[in-house]
Amino acid sequence: MAFNAIDTIVSFLQPVNVFALSGDEGYKEYQLGSHISVFEENFPDIENADIVFVGCGETRGAGRQYTNTEAPDAIRSAFYALHYWHTDIIFADIGNIKTGETLHDTYAALRTVISELLQHKKRVVILGGSHDIMLAQYSAYAELKQIVEVANVDATIDINIDPALPSEGFLMPMLTNEPNFVSHYNHIGFQSYFVHPAMLETIDKLGFDCYRVGKVKEDMEEVEPVIRNAELFAFDIAAIQNSHAPANYLTPNGFNGEEACSIMRYAGMGQATTVGIYGYLPQQDVQHLTAKQISHMLWYLADGLQKSKHEAEPGKDDDSFMEFKIAFGDIDTTFLRSKKTGRWWMQMPDEKFIPCSYKDYVLASQNEMPERWLRAIER
Repeated sequence: MAFNAIDTIVSFLQPVNVFALSGDEGYKEYQLGSHISVFEENFPDIENADIVFVGCGETRGAGRQYTNTEAPDAIRSAFYALHYWHTDIIFADIGNIKTGETLHDTYAALRTVISELLQHKKRVVILGGSHDIMLAQYSAYAELKQIVEVANVDATIDINIDPALPSEGFLMPMLTNEPNFVSHYNHIGFQSYFVHPAMLETIDKLGFDCYRVGKVKEDMEEVEPVIRNAELFAFDIAAIQNSHAPANYLTPNGFNGEEACSIMRYAGMGQATTVGIYGYLPQQDVQHLTAKQISHMLWYLADGLQKSKHEAEPGKDDDSFMEFKIAFGDIDTTFLRSKKTGRWWMQMPDEKFIPCSYKDYVLASQNEMPERWLRAIER
């Protein structure tokens, strides 16, 4: 990364105290903490980094006045202690965003840092902070005029027209401001009793997709193609059951810990260039269990990235895929299955391949039109 870009980034960041995170003992060779280049005194070399972590503990958007590094550092402490398995993945941690004088100052600082990293083709993982920080995550793409698909995991849909707090309505400007750079929005894991029916109707009219938590839990693999194409991915811990994430005070229901890890693994295998973890409040945690849950999710994010690294692009390398010619109705198409990851794609009328599932292939082979096909055509 060019020196002037580093200079711009560093001005918005504060270093990490790794010695304090490790309990003053340091990390063993088998732990992740020994294999992450961290901004302590000097900015790390991130030229070859596959994943770059940045913390942002801003919570004023959720009506909480403490705005420090406690949440990102608690996640780091749990993550750094895990065992190092993913030897093909290079990790870097550039520290924490300095808290701005105002909430929007913090947004601007994070937007600038992410934007610089995106221009250097880095995959950025944001350790939040309240969920409204996702607006800054999106703004980095908007600043670059880069059109993105979004996947957002949350128990609620934060699209209130007249919100009491930014965290309750940040999706509205993200999805409606002009010019807009969201090509498609997917909301995963909403819980119906938190969402007004009219809101779902509005989202459907906009051509966006929402997936109820119960539907997703019935067949987790069906949500993988939804996540695969998203460049911007976000996960609010409110989507995880309180018993698996005690810091989630919103609801006892949602995804369990293993399901949350599966979703993050899908994100790692997908095209996400930014991943945000939001809603974690250490003050509400029990025995650091939520920090540990998030650390496991990050481990699976790396697991997914390592599994899909260097996977061929569909339609570009015939030797990397199994090909299945299918006719359903009066439509002739091709399904591809990756020999490396087992993931599926289907060819649309414009000859482009879009992510799909094995279930879509089975439906098409039975002369039925997959709903995923229909939704893609409608868009």
